[in-house]
Parts: sequence; C-alpha cells; structure tokens
Amino acid sequence: MKKRTVATDAQLSRFTWQRAVCVLGLMSPPLTVSPLAFAQQVDARPVTQGMLEEVIVTAEKRSESLQDTPISLVALGSGELETLSIGDIDDIGANVPNFRTTPHPNSATTPRVYIRGVGNFDDQITQDPSVAVYLDSVYMGRTQGMGMEVADLERVEILRGPQGTHYGRNATGGAVNFITVAPEIGRWQFKQQLSLGNRNKLLSKTMVNVPITDELAVKGYYLTAREDGFIDNRGVGEARYGDEDRDAQRLDVKWTPTDSLDLRYGFDRSHIGDTPDYLMPSTLGVSVDRPHASHAGSQDIQPNDATTGGHQLTLSWFLDNGTTLRSITSYRELDSYVYQDYLSGTGRPNTPFYIDSWVDQDQLSQELQLLGSALDERLEYTLGLYYFEEDGDGETLNWLPGFGIRQYSLATIENSARAAYGEVTYTPDILQSRLHVTAGLRWSQDKRRAQLLRNNQLNALDIVIPGSQEQGAGSRDFSDLTPTITLAYDLGDHTNIYAKAGEGYKTGGFNIRATTMTFFEDGFGEESLRSYELGLKAEWLQNRLRTNIAVFLADYEDIQLNAQTVLDDPSKADILNAGDASIEGVELDVTAVLGRGFTLGFNYAYLNASYNEIRDGLGRDVTDHYEFVNAPENSFRANLAWDIAETPLGSLQAYLNYSWLDDRYITATTLNGRYTIDAYGLVDARLTLAGIPGLPAGGLRVALWGKNLADEEYAYLNGPTFGGITAWGEPRSYGVDVIYEY
Repeated sequence: MKKRTVATDAQLSRFTWQRAVCVLGLMSPPLTVSPLAFAQQVDARPVTQGMLEEVIVTAEKRSESLQDTPISLVALGSGELETLSIGDIDDIGANVPNFRTTPHPNSATTPRVYIRGVGNFDDQITQDPSVAVYLDSVYMGRTQGMGMEVADLERVEILRGPQGTHYGRNATGGAVNFITVAPEIGRWQFKQQLSLGNRNKLLSKTMVNVPITDELAVKGYYLTAREDGFIDNRGVGEARYGDEDRDAQRLDVKWTPTDSLDLRYGFDRSHIGDTPDYLMPSTLGVSVDRPHASHAGSQDIQPNDATTGGHQLTLSWFLDNGTTLRSITSYRELDSYVYQDYLSGTGRPNTPFYIDSWVDQDQLSQELQLLGSALDERLEYTLGLYYFEEDGDGETLNWLPGFGIRQYSLATIENSARAAYGEVTYTPDILQSRLHVTAGLRWSQDKRRAQLLRNNQLNALDIVIPGSQEQGAGSRDFSDLTPTITLAYDLGDHTNIYAKAGEGYKTGGFNIRATTMTFFEDGFGEESLRSYELGLKAEWLQNRLRTNIAVFLADYEDIQLNAQTVLDDPSKADILNAGDASIEGVELDVTAVLGRGFTLGFNYAYLNASYNEIRDGLGRDVTDHYEFVNAPENSFRANLAWDIAETPLGSLQAYLNYSWLDDRYITATTLNGRYTIDAYGLVDARLTLAGIPGLPAGGLRVALWGKNLADEEYAYLNGPTFGGITAWGEPRSYGVDVIYEY
C-alpha cells in the first residue's frame, strides 16, 4: 500500500483547493466543467453511517482503493449493476459518460464500443477492436457475440485511455474488465432473482455455492432472459424485430490446498438468439417517429444465433516475501450466425439488401504475472508475459438485387501475439513519502495471416458467374514499444493529484471488403495513440463528499479509416491509415451524502475530438468529409439514492437516475450527408423493499423498476445506406424484481 501522511481537515481543504486551482488552470480547453474521470461508486448507495465507503479495485492487478489509483477508472459494483439492470456491455453505455456502445447495423449481437471517441466502426474478423474487453482478465478477441449476458458479476471496471502495462493486450481506446464473483469456501449460498415486466419480459438468475470441503467450493450459475421486441413484423418470418432470447451458464471451482496456493477454474457459456433490429427508411434532416410495425413485404426475417464460451484456469502462488506469482490460462470459442435485412418491402430503390454472416473462432491465451514489493514497500512492481493465438473463419453473403449483386466471401485468419510488460512504482523517502513515481513499458509483437475467397457475382442459383471470383492471401508482422509514466502526489490522507503520459497501439490487419484483392493482400498498418492526463482525487467533509476530476489530451496517429470508393457497391470499402487527430476533454465525478438518507451522484464528460488531417487513397486531403462517430461533446449522468424509511415490512429505498447524451455523428464519412443522432435523456427509477421479515433463513427484497420512464424516442443508428436508415432505442419498460439470498 502507498504510504499516506496525515493532515488536519482544515489544512487538507485549504491546500487541496489551492493545488486544484493551479492544476486545472493550466489545462486546455478552458474549463467547461466536465466528465466523469473515475466513477466512484461501486454500489448504488456507497454509504456507511453517513460516510462514503471505500471502493476497492484491481485495475492495476493488485487490490487498492480507487482513490489511490492514478488512472481514469470507472467501477460499477454488484449493487449498482443490479440497480441499473446492467447485464451486458450494451447496458453500460448510457450510464458512463465518455463510454459509448451501439449495436452494429449488420449485427445486433455485435456491440461497437467507444471510449473517448476511440473505437471500431466495423466488425470484421480480420481487424482487432480499439477497446479491449476482458472476462476475469481474459481477453475476448472478437466483438461478435460480445453482447452476451455475463454470469454473476462482482464488478465492472472501465479504464479510459491507452492500456498496455496492466492487461494482456494493448489497446488505443481503453479496456473493460468484467469481474465475476469467486466461489466462497466453507459457506452454503443460494440466490434466485426473478424479473417480470411488460413486453412479456422474463428474467431468471440462479446461483448456488456449495462448500465441498474446507479447501474446496463449487458454484453454479444459470441465467435465462426473454423479452418481446417493440416493432412487429408485417412480413414473412419472425413475429417481431428485436426479440430478446438469451441464456448463460457458468461453473466455478475454487481450491486452496495450502495457505500459499489458490486455484480457480471457470467454465462459461452464453447464447444469444435475438431477432435482428428493424432498420426503417429515413431522410437526412427529416424527423421520423418510432414505428410500431415494419413495412409489409419483409422477407423471411430470421433470428440470430451466437454462442460464446470457454475455460479458464487461474493459479496464484503467494510467496513468503509477499510476492504473488499468477498464471492465467484460457481457451475460448465463438460460433456466430447473424442475419440482417435492410428495408425490404419499403419500395426503396435498390432494396432489399440482405446480409447473412457466420463467424467461427477459437483462441488460446497464457499470461504470467509477478507482483511484489521491495525496499520496505517503497517499491511495488508488476511484471507480465503474455501469449495469444486465434484462428477462425468468417463467411458473408450479401444480396443486393437492386444493384444486381449477389456476393459471397470467405475469410480465414491465423493470428498470434506476444508481449512482455512491466510497471514499477517507487515512493522515495523524501517529501514525507507523498510522492509516487510509476514507470511502465510494454513490448508487443503481432503476426497476422489472412486468406480471402470472394465471389463478386452469383446468379439466382448461387452459381459463380465466370470471371467474378477472386482469391488472395496476406501476411503482416507488427511490433511496438509503448511506455507510460505517472507522477502522483498525496496532498493529504484523502487527496491526491497525478500526471500521466502513456502510449497505446493497435495492430494492423486486413480488410475483407477491400475494393480489390491487392488492397486486401497489402492490408493496413497499426495505429497509435499518445495520451496526457492530469487528475485530482479528493474526499471532503469527513468522507461525505468525493470529487474526482481528470483532464486529458491525446494525439491519435495513423488512424484506420474506412473509405468507400465504389459508390455503386455499398458492400465494399477500403481501410487506410489515413487519419491524424486530436482528442481532448475533461471528466468529473461527484458523490455527496446530503444527510437524512440522501446520496447524490453526478458524472459529467466533455469531449472534443477532431481530425487534423485525412488523405484518401489518391493522396487528396478529405479532412472536411470525416467526423468522429460516437463522440458526443457533452454527456452526463445524475442519480439520487434515498433511504426512505425503516418499516415493519422492511427497509424502503428509492433510486432515480437520469442520463443525457449530446447529439453525435453516427457515420464517419459525410460524403452522403452529415448523419447525426439527436441529443436525448433517459429517466430510470427503482423502488426497493429490502430485508422483508418472516423468513426462516436468508433475505428477501422486492423492487419495482422502470426504464426510459418518459418514453423518449431516441435513435441509436442514423445512416446514409439506401438514402437513409434509422434504428430506434427501446421505449418505456417497467416491471418487478424478486430476489432471495441465503
């Protein structure tokens, strides 16, 4: 643990504000009070006897207070996940400023994840994501099927900015780590949640923890979720668009044969059988209402079918000198089928447009970590070695009868990655041990191999038209060194400031939709991002007020951009390392105990992301034709928790949450018009009766909840395809949760 010095409340308050003014006054842009640098509360009500509870995170591979972690970090704990009804990565987006998730228009099971404006617009199997997603520190190589329900979550940690010295994979945008609850030795546990709601919603979560011996425990988890979509299908196929049909299972084993050895094995499986979203016709600049039913003539709407799962074995050895040696071994598989219909039955020119796509992928990863301290705990270190390999294939069938096109492609990949990383924090015996210097370095090596078979023209019987078949293969290697350095200073026991500079790198790859086979074989190169960040974390008024703020600036280079150069074939586009950009912003978190059972939370984010230069394949400056997508300039979230009363029937608690997003661009290129999503705000609420008496054992709570209570009509997609398409977010929903725990 970092050593802290003691200061009086008066000294702390005066000194902190003076330093905060100095720090923030030096920053650009001029302060428009901003974002949510480090979401503070792990539970929806992190209060004990009128004080805010300490939040423990593992973002830097060791357990430490969020307030002592010099990194822009959001932590959502089990209580807040339950209160906000968060089960997968799609549910997080509206509740964390500067973090956006939207379904891919070709695949409702594939979320597009953005942090601080950095993310992937496409979902190709040959391209890595800009934001790395982990399950218990195991990297998820493909975004397909990532809209999964994750079993029995303890916490979700979101790290903003480039990551390389804390996690197995490198990333330019950031990292998201889903952390599950480990089995508990020596204790029987049971939890059952049943949720019912409108649109025939049914959600059941069952957890059983069984203590086998004094050294061994096994835990099982099962989830099933069903919900009707809100747009009826007037054509052929499934009855509705946007139906939810999901299942998840998990088996966890924990064995501690000695005090120095901890073994944990986990198996998980998630299945998504949702029907595709409805993409309705729209016109640039013309408002349309959220529909209740599709146009007639929809053709054979089919459900998606995505299954992902795997095995993980984590061994931790706790050595006598306080050092921990950890091994994380994982094998995962993905089997995904996705169907998407574009505007069939609408009478639009060149429609319908259907996409069938299949992805099969498996991956193996091995990570070794060494964590420890030296010099009377003045030196803390984390060292790691990482290996990753994956192979898979992706098939796509595009049917564009209006263009006279019926295409088929098959891409095969073989990728591997190696990395060595390390980070050292030193607290010198000066300045009353208030100064902490952290330096880190990561070496990455990536090998990428891909093959593509593409039939550019099939007839109605799926027979290849002579001369329309192409095939090719590409092979590229990449390597990179990414450093990071952080200076942190404790202004007092409850206040610290930090300055951080770091780099992130994302490997290059290949483009299945390239206009020519030469463009495919040549591939595209890596992109990099250099980030600078200043932060202040403080607690006031005897831990009744918490304020965390971060200001950041990033230089984004060699950005991988999609460029559509064949206007009469929307299925093709080239990816070029054509972009250079600057990203700056501020993130603010405030949590306050207001007294009388009230806790207020406020998170705000400001983001200014703009391209400095973009050149197309011919070298022309086309900067004016591109905008950052999923990068709203302003976003915020405010919530109020209220312990209403202790009654004979239990403890009555209320929670009100409001999230707001500024308007934002939804298409990177503006050649066909500047398509945006209008600003909108969502209101959610929950009323809980907890500690209901009368049970012989365990605890029971019941909650009434509502989401989007104002029934806001908001879009998540507004694009130029076929003259314009729009996809809508969910209308008002409401229901009841019944949760029993033993």
